[in-house]
Amino acid sequence: MVKNLLMLLFVSVITFPTSALFGQAAPAQEKMDKMAKLDRWEGNIIRSSQDKSTLTVRKVGSSEEKTVAYDSSTRWVSQKHGSKKVNDIDASQVKDGDRVICEGSWDKDGVLHATVISKRLSH
Repeated sequence: MVKNLLMLLFVSVITFPTSALFGQAAPAQEKMDKMAKLDRWEGNIIRSSQDKSTLTVRKVGSSEEKTVAYDSSTRWVSQKHGSKKVNDIDASQVKDGDRVICEGSWDKDGVLHATVISKRLSH
């Protein structure tokens, strides 16, 4: 009987701290997954403002428009449809009417802060 009680005490002492450690690891992992996931918006540029560092992008086949903000850390690339080759470009090579795919994160005002803006080249 005493042996069983000691065994139960030993198991609970080992289990409790271990479960507390693993219980806290899950929320941290979820936070990392959420941070790693980038949101995306694609369409045609209908307006650009170099002064404000923004693009207004209209979704193809829709009237829905979103503002995409960029800064000096935004990576600018171009890529042909279906190609694996990605070319680095600069902001001056993107103009109104171009089709783009923008990846980044949305702020509370509905603006996408882009980490990557990819200009899509036609066939």
